[in-house]
Amino acid sequence: MRKIYFVFLVIVSACINKNEVAPPDVVSPVPTQVQLDWQEKELFAFIHFTVNTFTDKEWGYGDEDPNVFNPVDFDPEQWVKTLKEAGFKGAILTAKHHDGFCLWPSEFTDHSVKNINWQNGNGDVVGELKKACDRNDLEFGIYLSPWDRNHAEYGRPAYVEYYQNQLNELLDNYGPIFEIWFDGANGGDGYYGGARETRKIDDQVYYKWDETFKIVKEHNANTLIRGDARNSLTESRWCGNEQGYIGETNWNMVNPDTLLAMGKKRIKVLNTGDINGNVWMPAEVDVSIRHGWFYHASEDTLVKTPDQLYDIYLNSVGRGAPLLLNVTPDRRGLIPEQDIASLKGWKEKIDKTFATNLAAGAKIEVDSYRGNSDNFDASKLTDGNKETYWATNDDVKTGTISVTFEKPTRVNYVLIQEYLKLGQRVKSFSVDVFKNGEWQQVAQGTTIGLKRIVKMEPVETEQIRLRINDSRACPVISNVEVY
Repeated sequence: MRKIYFVFLVIVSACINKNEVAPPDVVSPVPTQVQLDWQEKELFAFIHFTVNTFTDKEWGYGDEDPNVFNPVDFDPEQWVKTLKEAGFKGAILTAKHHDGFCLWPSEFTDHSVKNINWQNGNGDVVGELKKACDRNDLEFGIYLSPWDRNHAEYGRPAYVEYYQNQLNELLDNYGPIFEIWFDGANGGDGYYGGARETRKIDDQVYYKWDETFKIVKEHNANTLIRGDARNSLTESRWCGNEQGYIGETNWNMVNPDTLLAMGKKRIKVLNTGDINGNVWMPAEVDVSIRHGWFYHASEDTLVKTPDQLYDIYLNSVGRGAPLLLNVTPDRRGLIPEQDIASLKGWKEKIDKTFATNLAAGAKIEVDSYRGNSDNFDASKLTDGNKETYWATNDDVKTGTISVTFEKPTRVNYVLIQEYLKLGQRVKSFSVDVFKNGEWQQVAQGTTIGLKRIVKMEPVETEQIRLRINDSRACPVISNVEVY
């Protein structure tokens, strides 16, 4: 009897120990919850709208007659419903572009909607769009250009006080906002209150970024700051281009001090990130649905097609970076019909492609898992829970995940996600299919991050395999899907 009892205790103890295997240690840096929540939303819309819409310019000089701003059919509800139907989770409005004209009735300047004929000086683009976003459960964000080609004091200390006053005003009156966008275009020629001259500033010092960012966080700690990657307080970086792609290698980390010393050479690192970076600063891919950022009638035939937008999606969201797609209202104050049609076609293509996850009903196997614990086994790859994950032992930096279907199945995409709360890890991976009695490699890549969508030539197979070839530490994969 004692022997049976002893064996029972050994079995129970083994089961308990099996399920009490410690999770992997964190590989720093890691995202804050604000950053992770923002990254997981994936799709945001930029809305460029100001006097430039009516002057046919991209950058206003600052001397434009503000009365040219006259969107007679202004309908932010149409904007928001269009964006919601296209799958966007938030919208960021150019509350003030480089020309200095303010789309809200600012108490700190006369150069705003409060002093124009449109709506008898009672218009408020920022306020109306914020209300429309709230009504339709779309998050609202603000772009506030640091450069102001209209303001007489730009380049002097008084302008920074003005800029911070406006920042406080916007955050007080139109918050909460999910993201604030600080542009990198700074200093140069402008109207500057009639001076009509060139003014240069040190963009790392002049704007008092640490102080300015503090204002944002004092209003709402959950507002994400998109700013200059050379400042360690920035929470999201520029992707290094405006063409709609992040690097095939995309680390979420950078080293701001290194970028500061690199000058213009930093553009490449902004696109790839830095495996040795000491600050978590994920890239955001910003690109326009048209050639320019503001509406131009001459570009009505140049709207990106659904297929072009889909390629952008794969090269941004599909490489682990949120996509900020610019969708610009026209002079009526409406998103143009051809742009809407392109967005609808794009959304339909995404929905159709990723409608049925073939891995959900397949057999999932791995070559090893952490401590042989159920907490880290293959089932965690397809359980639909983003807080669970497959992991290997600490000394194992490679691994194989196999997906076996009940019958030959046509596959075209593999979607992979890392558990980023423990840090970004994977440095290299490959995808194989079992065909003609042998494994054949059909794709390979470097980083995974939040989400990696691997597109390959369509192939019919009974089995597909993901190989983690190298990793900074033991791989930690939270999700695998096949389409």
